[in-house]
Amino acid sequence: MTEEILSVVNGEVFGVWFLIGAALVFWMQAGFAMVETGFTRAKNAGNILMKNLMDFCIGTVVFILIGFSLLLGEDMVGLIGKPGFDIFTNYAEFDWSNFVFNLVFCATTATIVSGAMAERTKFISYCVYSGIISALIYPIEAHWIWGGGWLAQLGFHDFAGSCAIHMVGGISALIGAKILGPRIGKFTRDASGKVTKVNAFPGHNLPIGCLGVFILWLGWYGFNGAACTSVEQLGSVFVTTTIAPAIATVVCMIFTWIKYGKPDVSMCLNASLAGLVAITAPCDVTDVTGSLIIGAVAGLLVVFGVWFLDYKLHVDDPVGAVAVHCLNGIWGTIAVGLFATTSAPGNDSVIGLFYGGGFKQLGLQLLGFAAVAGWTAITITLAFLLIKACLGLRASAEEEIVGLDACEHGLTSAYAGFSIMDIANTMTMEVNENTDLGTEDYAAASQVQKDAAVKVVSMPSPDTGIYKVAIIAKLSRYDYLKKAMNDLGVTGMTVTQVMGCGVQKGAGEMYRGVEVDATLLPKVKVEVVVSKIPVNDVIEAAKKALYTGHIGDGKIFVYQVDRVVKVRTGEEDFAALQDVE
Repeated sequence: MTEEILSVVNGEVFGVWFLIGAALVFWMQAGFAMVETGFTRAKNAGNILMKNLMDFCIGTVVFILIGFSLLLGEDMVGLIGKPGFDIFTNYAEFDWSNFVFNLVFCATTATIVSGAMAERTKFISYCVYSGIISALIYPIEAHWIWGGGWLAQLGFHDFAGSCAIHMVGGISALIGAKILGPRIGKFTRDASGKVTKVNAFPGHNLPIGCLGVFILWLGWYGFNGAACTSVEQLGSVFVTTTIAPAIATVVCMIFTWIKYGKPDVSMCLNASLAGLVAITAPCDVTDVTGSLIIGAVAGLLVVFGVWFLDYKLHVDDPVGAVAVHCLNGIWGTIAVGLFATTSAPGNDSVIGLFYGGGFKQLGLQLLGFAAVAGWTAITITLAFLLIKACLGLRASAEEEIVGLDACEHGLTSAYAGFSIMDIANTMTMEVNENTDLGTEDYAAASQVQKDAAVKVVSMPSPDTGIYKVAIIAKLSRYDYLKKAMNDLGVTGMTVTQVMGCGVQKGAGEMYRGVEVDATLLPKVKVEVVVSKIPVNDVIEAAKKALYTGHIGDGKIFVYQVDRVVKVRTGEEDFAALQDVE
């Protein structure tokens, strides 16, 4: 009697945990939204958030109508579930928990593609794609694996979805990004069309991207653990789900540190997700040793994947979705056939090659990978080509340049009220050796050296009257300039953050293995109007403050003020000073 009671209680507890796990997987949608938004440009942030929201909402609609029955309906010859409307006709006996659980997994599959096709896809076309993958492509192949289909009958093992979800989403992302084409400016081509250079598009908000990774990692404990049926199995799954991404991230950090000279932040964030993807299929059948190796390979595979797409396939994937989900989804699927062990709680039948199981399970895993990959590649290609022919797939060049927030959603900015220009005084400068003037000491420099370092445009003569002085300087010299002006008695000034460069360029740092061309650097524009203070004293003080001994240290524009005129341009009124030659 006691054992029966404990069995009932245990079943109820894990029934509740099953739904909590589903809620954690739903919360992963927020993680995907944050990662994709942070890794792309600010002008498309609202569009990406909208796509992630609609992935789940559109997916819910089509999953109710057809997706759920195709996945878990009565098996028909091992290929699909029997279509039905039990949720409408027999709600009292409907499997509510399974519906919610499989729905959130379906939405995850759809949203993987969003990042790879970000910043240049028409919103209506993306919505149609989202409906197709949630209604047909995912439910049918998931039925093969989890719905009693032919792969399940053969013994193929994918506990939580390296193959059924991540590989499917990753393959769809690869094909979609290839058909769509790269973002404008991603690849530089010569006259023959050959790619001669890969250009980096740094993400606009890595803190948000990092937050998204942590949200996803938390959600993954539900992703991998929700289907567990014992405390021992759940504990083991939590262990493997923790170890693999941690090892992947450390390996990626070390590798990028060696290869690029500095540890790559965004690549390490991708590596955490890669480790999670790779451990998803074998999380319940592997041990610590297996999860260590699976994670280490994932950390290297994600770096290789990003490089391979950029430099060999020339496929533009802004967030690394293909490297994370496609390549590591494949790796995780195969890893079951290598590292499965009966020492894992609850596993007594799946044994990998390295644990004495021979090639049987490995062969089943390779068969499942090939079948699901083939199904996905064919159906998603047809879907994208059909959408392209009927609605068009890519936004216009003008819409892409302006940003999809404004053109697709009428959203001026996702950050209304905030400046989206980096004003941090941390950008390193690469000093052009050809600009060195021979001395960093302003007092020791000749007049020619001073004039070459800080050029003065429209030198005033005579030194009387009212003058407006506009000074362009590096951010690193702003404090020196402000102090020099205050010491001189100039108490009123207008300061503007601007972008620009001259002969001194930004440092050629690496972003995701691609050199960043920092052709525009953050600078400061200081404007003062003087009358009682001799303008030549202002110029001299400014030149001394800006001087570092290199050509291009700054530039000074001097205007003699004659009168203030009112100018109207478009919808803005502003006062402009009239220059007098």
